[in-house]
Amino acid sequence: MPKGSAELTASRREEIVNACEMLYRTMSFKDITIKDIGNVTSFTRTSVYNYFQTKEEIFLALMQREYECWAEEMNKLANENETMSADGFASAVARSLESHEQLLKLLAMNHYDMEENSRPERLTEFKVAYGASLDSVRACLKKFFPHNDCESFIFVFFPFLFGVYPYSVATQKQLDAIHEAKIEFKMHSIYEIIYSCVMQLLGGTK
Repeated sequence: MPKGSAELTASRREEIVNACEMLYRTMSFKDITIKDIGNVTSFTRTSVYNYFQTKEEIFLALMQREYECWAEEMNKLANENETMSADGFASAVARSLESHEQLLKLLAMNHYDMEENSRPERLTEFKVAYGASLDSVRACLKKFFPHNDCESFIFVFFPFLFGVYPYSVATQKQLDAIHEAKIEFKMHSIYEIIYSCVMQLLGGTK
């Protein structure tokens, strides 16, 4: 661990994660290297290893941050509303996750690699953030829909999130292949997919 204050360490970790996020918007997971990430930070590639041992740890930290932000939004939803209809809750959850496309992309791609190639302490930090997201959704469900089976919702909804990105974002190459294969398939937005799922899980109608 590098010498310096806890604030400096946190600041540099954040800068590395920000660099990774920026690159991930235009490059694939497999193509991004620690050298690439180091090139867009204010310090050297070698210094990156003082904070993260592998590329996967950096991506895991990015996903951890996304979960933390989303959990905050869900907790705010629970704290600021006394009641919500199924339609209102489904819409709020869908809008929230629509703004966290990076999280959905990370869940769909290389999640296992990120966890497998990260140190136990980094993985534990990530699991804490993941657990907080579970708890934040539980809090909403218990407050707004006390008669629904909260754990059944969680059991279906969180694994479901792994598949949202591929069904809402496709390259032209993928779209062309679907057309050539003559598959009857229509792309839907992140909002539409998540809204529909939440409504079905709550047994709600508009």
